[in-house]
Amino acid sequence: MDKSNFLVVDADSTPVGPNELAHLLSEVPHRRKSTILANNDMYKIMECPVCSKSMYPPIQQCPSGHTLCSNCKIKVNNKCPICKKEIGNIRCLVLEKFAVSLLLPCTYHSLGCQEMLPYYSKVKHESQCIFRPYSCPSPGSDCSVTGDLPALLAHLRVSHRVDLQTGTNFSHCYVKQDPCSVDEVSWTLSLFNCFNHYFCLHFEAFCLGTEPVYMAFLRFMGEESEARKFGYCLEVGGNGRKLTWHGIPRSIRTHHWSVRDSHDGLIIQRSLALYFSRGDGKELKLRVSGKIWKEDS
Repeated sequence: MDKSNFLVVDADSTPVGPNELAHLLSEVPHRRKSTILANNDMYKIMECPVCSKSMYPPIQQCPSGHTLCSNCKIKVNNKCPICKKEIGNIRCLVLEKFAVSLLLPCTYHSLGCQEMLPYYSKVKHESQCIFRPYSCPSPGSDCSVTGDLPALLAHLRVSHRVDLQTGTNFSHCYVKQDPCSVDEVSWTLSLFNCFNHYFCLHFEAFCLGTEPVYMAFLRFMGEESEARKFGYCLEVGGNGRKLTWHGIPRSIRTHHWSVRDSHDGLIIQRSLALYFSRGDGKELKLRVSGKIWKEDS
């Protein structure tokens, strides 16, 4: 990762210092504490003793009646992890039928999900649950950190040293020392707080086919359904010309590579960027300004 290629040298938005971060985070809607309490531990019968995950058909059992996932059968070399007997190829049909009657809490109930789910619907729900943790939105890194929004905001500020500004209007000047060298590891990220929500502004350099380009786009720190309530515009220009983009921010649930590859943002060809820059071709100075607004409901 090479963030040194891009430097944010000024911004019209109000910068936010570390001491103000805690106050801003307190404005993020608090997680609801779960009130789900299991009436009994019957659902634990469906827990595989090897991987500790819920078992789904075909559920295997040993001659003594101990059960486990079919996938875990190979992991234990066809030996029961409890009694060490040979597992064979016996399915536990009774347990599979029993699972149909179970209602289980979502895995993310501690984060606020109140759903009680039929056993065989649980996995699909959890793959789409709005309470599931978010992945770190920092571009170009293999960061594996996940968490709720307050945790990710603090992580971006501390670990990735991402700028945080307040306000609906912004203007950044991006500087690249060698504009003729465009690769796919050049980017920068800024955070904005407005309307009691957070937005990520991406600015990246990459090759579109064989043509080096620059691209700017906005992502929303939250769900796609909430992101659609906002709009934004980006503008870049110089020498009496202007290039604008109007769009809807994408949720950070969508990977920034997917947004980039779908061309859902302001794309500037290198030749045009250099024209806007008014430089001698040895350095790129590109000013990108923008505005975020709330769409009428």
